[in-house]
Amino acid sequence: MVSDLNKTNMDRVITFKEVRKHRKQDSVWIVIHDEVYDVTAYLEEHPGGETILLDYAGEDGSQAFEDFGHSQDAREIMKKYKIGILAPEEKTSFLEECSKLKWAVLALAGAVVIGFALKKYLNK
Repeated sequence: MVSDLNKTNMDRVITFKEVRKHRKQDSVWIVIHDEVYDVTAYLEEHPGGETILLDYAGEDGSQAFEDFGHSQDAREIMKKYKIGILAPEEKTSFLEECSKLKWAVLALAGAVVIGFALKKYLNK
């Protein structure tokens, strides 16, 4: 059995309620793929500027992180800022979010196809 004294900060379970308390420039926490990062010390070093980090302070920045296409080097740098994981009951599945987006895109594509078919049919 592992004692609490042997657990690392990376094992610390953090709720969104706690994350949302860290939205100021002197304390910036961000959730990326259900992992919690304290990026306060990284604000000035962030190549994209501190503004983007502050925009997601206290929030889930997973989608923005992936949309930007961070390099493997960026993912390695992140490791030293990880302070814990999101509470299991609050975790979001990135794959579920992608799946929802996939269905929305398919529905939109279907609507466009139906629109063209109706237009062609009605113009006869």
